[in-house]
Amino acid sequence: MAFCIITDSASDVPKSVIDEYNLFVMPTPVTIDNEDLRDGKTIFPEEFYKIQAEGIKEIKTYHISELMFQEYFTEFAKRGDEVLYICFSTGIAGTFQAATLAKQEVLEEYPDFKITIIDSKCASIGYGLVTERLLKMQKNGAPKELIIEAAHFFCEHMVHVVAVQTLDYLYAGGRVSKTSFVVGGMLDIKPILMTDENGSLKAAEKARGWKKAMARIVDLIGENGVELDKQVIGMCYGTDKASFDAVKAELIEKYKVRGVVETQVGCAIGAHTGGSIVAAVCLNAYEPKYDEYLK
Repeated sequence: MAFCIITDSASDVPKSVIDEYNLFVMPTPVTIDNEDLRDGKTIFPEEFYKIQAEGIKEIKTYHISELMFQEYFTEFAKRGDEVLYICFSTGIAGTFQAATLAKQEVLEEYPDFKITIIDSKCASIGYGLVTERLLKMQKNGAPKELIIEAAHFFCEHMVHVVAVQTLDYLYAGGRVSKTSFVVGGMLDIKPILMTDENGSLKAAEKARGWKKAMARIVDLIGENGVELDKQVIGMCYGTDKASFDAVKAELIEKYKVRGVVETQVGCAIGAHTGGSIVAAVCLNAYEPKYDEYLK
């Protein structure tokens, strides 16, 4: 019997973390011209962004279904394992509801199965970072109860700062109005997105030009982060590695962050933002009692 920390592919947990901790990641479904694929299993960022840039094929995503969750959870229940699942934000997708319904079905057959499902209210590396932090705590001997407590703390206090270079995909997905799309394109407006209390990504600011948007990521992390010199932060990008590297270097230089967990945005998020996305996440609260397990 094991205590297993798991997540889904919209967390964009880096492959190095997956390999180091043997992390189980449930893949988000992606369809490309009606071909059913799985994010991080049968379709990967490099191929995905190439297809997306060509603009020829129809791309859709949908959240992991209740039936899929039942199959995944049942495998853990059969082994007698306990599960902590860090889940994609309910403010963006219906993943949490589907997982919760599946949990009830599995408990009908395996009433002793223990599973905690946490709505991360995060996206991409936001809860990818939460997952990495929890895995490190577990490796360093943290008790299960403290890990679950930390999971709630990290999720509740995770700040996201996201910049996208084009409004095309947000407009196609209904996340910006036609007026904002047209005017934004004319004026070279780059939206800065942040999560609200429900875990929904909302436009918090508008930057005039991509360089100014990158500068605002750095500023907003500084304005919202707490004890940044004691934090490992998270960062992600789609295809613009040069901008990502510049922002990363500035964050390290300016705030002396302890480290950066970095990743490339996968299909689950990239389908709705496009490849030109750069984001950073950090905590807006500090709890020293977790430190001994995060060294």
